[in-house]
Amino acid sequence: MEVIANLLGNTGLSPGAVQVLGSLTMALIMALVMAACAIVFTWMERKVAGFIQSRYGPMRVGRWHGVAQPIADMLKILQKEDIIPAAADKPMFMLAPFVIFIGSLLAWACIPFAPGFIAADLDLGLFYIFAVSSLAVIGILMAGWSSNNKWALYGAARGAAQIVSYEIPLALAAIPVVMATGSLNMNDIVNAQQGGVGNWFLFYNPFVFIAFVIYFLCSIAEVNRTPFDLPETESELVAGYHTEYTGMRFAFFFLAEYANLFLVSCVATALFLGGWWSPVPGLDFAPALGFVVKAVILVFLQMWLRWTLPRLRVDQLMHVCWKVMIPLSLLAVVGAGIWMMVSGQVA
Repeated sequence: MEVIANLLGNTGLSPGAVQVLGSLTMALIMALVMAACAIVFTWMERKVAGFIQSRYGPMRVGRWHGVAQPIADMLKILQKEDIIPAAADKPMFMLAPFVIFIGSLLAWACIPFAPGFIAADLDLGLFYIFAVSSLAVIGILMAGWSSNNKWALYGAARGAAQIVSYEIPLALAAIPVVMATGSLNMNDIVNAQQGGVGNWFLFYNPFVFIAFVIYFLCSIAEVNRTPFDLPETESELVAGYHTEYTGMRFAFFFLAEYANLFLVSCVATALFLGGWWSPVPGLDFAPALGFVVKAVILVFLQMWLRWTLPRLRVDQLMHVCWKVMIPLSLLAVVGAGIWMMVSGQVA
């Protein structure tokens, strides 16, 4: 936001106009980033799946390894008919995809891609991200209920239970980092990791490393990815809460899914992997690129797990959350606090 405000400040506009135009510009950039996530990561997912399963994946469209296949898919889905079931609750049915999309878009506002390149530098930035990303639960319930389809309703109920449950260990896993910095501001958290890989919170103490592992696993459940994709199990629920959706409304669900996949990786990068800081001190000449590369590596790991592990049952999913992840995350918080007191690591 500071970078854009400085550029607009040279145009002679009033401070109020600069603020409004800067905010609109950042919103447009975030929307374009979300669209790019869907385009790039759908191709990436197919290639990762193909490699793991000893096949090629898309190869024809765009010549080099089917690089234009996502664009072809996008053009095709734009031509699909928008069908609304006759017995559906039409206003709620039409609104649900946008609620999920808006929840993801709002969360991007506090992601610090580079120094000064953050839409909203809030003091409670991390808290804000966790809060607005919870809007996805409302959108999922709206989609499942309004479809008037029992499979969609089952998927929505599973999705709400899963996301609400896994938000608890996900948030707890971030607390050791907040304890280490004494701040919920995302810029403060990233700046505290300056000075090379040894200063990243991933290696701050053993309990923060455990918190990172918990965060990473719970983030997979938060974005409904295998092995935690119970809301969308095609073998049982056709497609879960978006079974009745077609055309661009269907595309909005996947746009939000891949945007959230990148979002949770960006948050992990900012909290544990040094944000835009390079692993080697003094090599921070392209901070935004370094941030994105770290986040994409985490996305790759999530895709790797998707095509490697089998899907859990619903009871196993809840067991992992309430009897494994939550106790471990509480242990990480208490252990990190004790470690900081004993070793003198105080924010």
